[in-house]
Amino acid sequence: MTPLLATALGVAVVAAARSTWSPCGLSMLSTITPMAERARGHRYGVTATWFVVGAALGGLTLGAVAALVAVGVGALGLSTTAVATIAAVLAGTAAAVDAGTFGRRPPFFRRQVDDAWLSTYRAWVYGGGFGWQIGVGFATYIMTAGVALTALLAALTGSPAAALLVGVVFGTARGLVVLLGAGLRSPAALGALHARLDALEAPVRWGVTVAWAAVAVGAAAVAGGPVAAAVTALAMVAAVGIAIPLAPRVAPS
Repeated sequence: MTPLLATALGVAVVAAARSTWSPCGLSMLSTITPMAERARGHRYGVTATWFVVGAALGGLTLGAVAALVAVGVGALGLSTTAVATIAAVLAGTAAAVDAGTFGRRPPFFRRQVDDAWLSTYRAWVYGGGFGWQIGVGFATYIMTAGVALTALLAALTGSPAAALLVGVVFGTARGLVVLLGAGLRSPAALGALHARLDALEAPVRWGVTVAWAAVAVGAAAVAGGPVAAAVTALAMVAAVGIAIPLAPRVAPS
């Protein structure tokens, strides 16, 4: 496994985890639960399985698009330095976007899944359909620039197989989050879960921003050595430093 592929897989998992805080992600944790599925006459395990499968297929779709781009990237025969430089720029931009350095921050593309499916279709249809929309990354609310970073790093590997793998990992990781509700047996337990998630939202958002900055610094080190890494680190500190005092005033776009 190349360092770039390992980085892309890590970014995919982190971006998927951050996406849990999207309105769609939170909605799924309320919609697909043992209580809700029992009330609809369905089995939670079956619906959750279809949801995870759908999310994995959504990730496969994302990976397939990245794989097409990867073919072109591979044909260019980019040097390790060039690839690392591009990765550093992409990750640094993702960190700045998530921090709100440019005056706007996620979420982007404010689209929800259609709740009417719950009363219209069978469990495998809404489970798999909701999962696909969540797993493809760009069909509903985008909570982090890391989703785009995932796709771009997957393409930057220059390997269609690697790009497919990154997409599937992203989609599957998104889908597995639904299992957080597997043990919920009462409305109070559901409320407690959402309260914990609400409390974690800001720390997770900033933690993810730091993660993208770290990727940028690491890639810069590969591209240009310690000096490039130091310059990139200073740029990331400046970008986040600009965003912190703006945070109360920077509204999601």
